[in-house]
Amino acid sequence: MITIAVDCMGGDHGPRITLPACTRFLEQHPEARLIVVGLPDSMKGYAHPRATVVLASEVVTMDDPLEVALRRKKDSTMRVAITQVKNGAAQAVVSAGNTGALMAISRYVLKTLEGIDRPAIAGQIPNAKGLGTTVLDMGANVDCTAEHLVQFAVMGSALVSVLSGNENPTVGLLNIGEEAIKGNEVIKQTGELLRAASRTGDLNFYGNVEGNDIFKGTADIVVCDGFVGNVALKASEGLAGMIVDFLRKEFSRNIFTKLAALIAYPVISALKKRMDHRRYNGGALLGLRGLVFKSHGSADELAFGFALARAYDAARNDLLERVRVRIAHAAPLLAPAESNLSKEAAVLV
Repeated sequence: MITIAVDCMGGDHGPRITLPACTRFLEQHPEARLIVVGLPDSMKGYAHPRATVVLASEVVTMDDPLEVALRRKKDSTMRVAITQVKNGAAQAVVSAGNTGALMAISRYVLKTLEGIDRPAIAGQIPNAKGLGTTVLDMGANVDCTAEHLVQFAVMGSALVSVLSGNENPTVGLLNIGEEAIKGNEVIKQTGELLRAASRTGDLNFYGNVEGNDIFKGTADIVVCDGFVGNVALKASEGLAGMIVDFLRKEFSRNIFTKLAALIAYPVISALKKRMDHRRYNGGALLGLRGLVFKSHGSADELAFGFALARAYDAARNDLLERVRVRIAHAAPLLAPAESNLSKEAAVLV
């Protein structure tokens, strides 16, 4: 059995969404168990043969400063859920709560893996191939050194190999052009390190990629700092929403466009499904001594279920050990730099 701890109070909707998603997840995964963490009043009446209810007395809100979340709310649902992983009761934790707080508390409780200076958020953006491009970092680290970006590439490679079965995923470095001479000094240094890692077999470095390559699926993994990654994520969500809204309006103008929509329904449905960000929900906080997954704060039941499934797949396929192995092999290239917790905890959602 794989056990997942769930912070049921996190996100915009809380138990109204997380609890039904937990029930649906358990019905679809007969070999999974859940530890659902929430406030006493919110958890009344919830029961499932493979779910254990754990109560907490506090909730980390989306507006809570890091100091409050980390130092004052020691019995928050988020912290209690993360502690389940530290104590070995669960193999992974999922929360839709405050991203900065989740990163800070996870790092404080679980600590980072040896050889990793800054944990990173890895998420997927839909691409033309229908598989999703894994991008990291997506908001945890605004300022990064070249060594940090190489660490992200190593951890992202382990994640994709686990979730997709591709043992040698390609890594692209997000830049303003494909040529190695382009970019600022950090990007140029990162390119040199990634090429060295490719020569030693630690990575499969594709080369520099541009923003449109994320949506083309040119590389399986795209590495960038958290500022750029977060902008790319929000831009992709906005673009997908705009396209869906445009099609809906255009095909409902009159009887002729409605008939056209009926004929084109299979194609429209396939496009909508491919661009649906809910199906890619669940960003992994990589670099910790435990598996932590961040659901979008506005996730509905379907989206939160995908985050649970992603955490389950990662635990079932031993993602943590695979990350450890890859980091140990690439250790000479990773050279951790001094970290800054306040920079790591930039809020994503």
